[in-house]
Amino acid sequence: MLDLIRIAYGVDPDKVVGGPSWLELDRFDVDAKAPPSTPPETINLMLQSLLADRFKLALHKDTRPLPAFALTTGKGKPKLKEADGSGDSGCRSQPQSGYSMVACRNMTMETFAQSLRGIASDYLRNPVVDSTGLKGSWDFDLKWNPRSRILQAGVDRITIFDAVNEQLGLTLELQRVPTAVLVVDRVNEKPTANPPGVAQALPPRLLEFEVAEIKLSAPEENELYKLYPSGRLEMRAFPMKDLISQAWDIDWIHIDERLAGAPKWIDSKRFDILAKTSAAPDGPRGTGFMDDDLRLMLRALLIDRFKMETHYEDRPVPAYTLTAVKPRLVKADSANRANCKEAGIVAHDPRDASPRRSRLIQCQNITMAQFAELLQSLDPGNFPNNGVVDATGIKGAYDFALSYSPQSLVQSGGGDAGQQPAGGILTASDPSGALSFVDAVSKQLGLKLETRKRMLPVLVIDHMEEKPADN
Repeated sequence: MLDLIRIAYGVDPDKVVGGPSWLELDRFDVDAKAPPSTPPETINLMLQSLLADRFKLALHKDTRPLPAFALTTGKGKPKLKEADGSGDSGCRSQPQSGYSMVACRNMTMETFAQSLRGIASDYLRNPVVDSTGLKGSWDFDLKWNPRSRILQAGVDRITIFDAVNEQLGLTLELQRVPTAVLVVDRVNEKPTANPPGVAQALPPRLLEFEVAEIKLSAPEENELYKLYPSGRLEMRAFPMKDLISQAWDIDWIHIDERLAGAPKWIDSKRFDILAKTSAAPDGPRGTGFMDDDLRLMLRALLIDRFKMETHYEDRPVPAYTLTAVKPRLVKADSANRANCKEAGIVAHDPRDASPRRSRLIQCQNITMAQFAELLQSLDPGNFPNNGVVDATGIKGAYDFALSYSPQSLVQSGGGDAGQQPAGGILTASDPSGALSFVDAVSKQLGLKLETRKRMLPVLVIDHMEEKPADN
């Protein structure tokens, strides 16, 4: 619901306050149709009306003190060069070994403050507001170490706060700043029923490509995935196993556990697919993003051209279970909305004390069942999409934080570096200070993530041709 409000009203989610505990947890699908020429602003107004009608959403505008970084002038004179007004305005990244650096030209302090959160997002999780009082446009450079950058022994870290202070003569201070917000007064968790016949009135989903070509990849070809704004899809040098993983939405790390009956050649045979949809799929272009409709189009193509026959059956599969050992949890303030997300600035931030622990998740008013359910979305690289089961037996809601390292920084201590255990999570922590998600859950929360087999749906391939039908 928080996302629906964010989209409908065009606001930052941090500026939506109040509302019931479930506002950031419950998820909904909205299928709607508007005339093709409807501008985005009108679509947003339509979504506002839909939320008011179907969820009885009521909210009002207000001003509340919220955490934000204030960009202020320091004690001395700012170290800025007044711009001559020529050239483009903006901050551009500059290549630097071991550092992040931007060259900012013809920038007002207001625009710079608005840009800072994106420029140094690993330090600045809260909004930045301009309180310098400086008018006009300025030229300056800014150079700092990313929070997760591992530095050589004896080298002092330059944080974004240090850089702004020492290089620009300005200061970034966390304050509570009066902020325009949307206050949720009322919203129903269950929408009213859909009108009769609405499903038939919606346009049918087009789940086949308009045209598609499949061929064996050239031996020297590199893997490529690209989705163009026109709806053209280009996939090159994809092993058949990866195509199946994409089309059936099976986490690729665990596909061997969730796929049965596949011929051996699905690992070695690579294919190129060029295809065109009737409309551009939703989502970021030119990335690895594949929405549900595109997955189903790819699935239909593979079934058709490789004469695939499949079915699902429940089989025992290694999966994760959350258990309690010696819980160290703080009872939650029930007035807060339930959520788990990357933390903003905190006192004695472990991300600064140990750069390898570059992830800090803060959860508030969360039950153990909710935490288990959220694990896959909190850290998709660690957790497959077969979910985590809560077996802690702990009742009630809690506040807690979890400081850990991305999976890529954690080495396995029980075998070869980077070796994957049966469930897919690297569990050993690194002597250099890296801490795996599993170890963090154990050491910081007194809980345990353990691998157990449970019955889960497995995709079984009954038949599949090695050579695709002719284009």
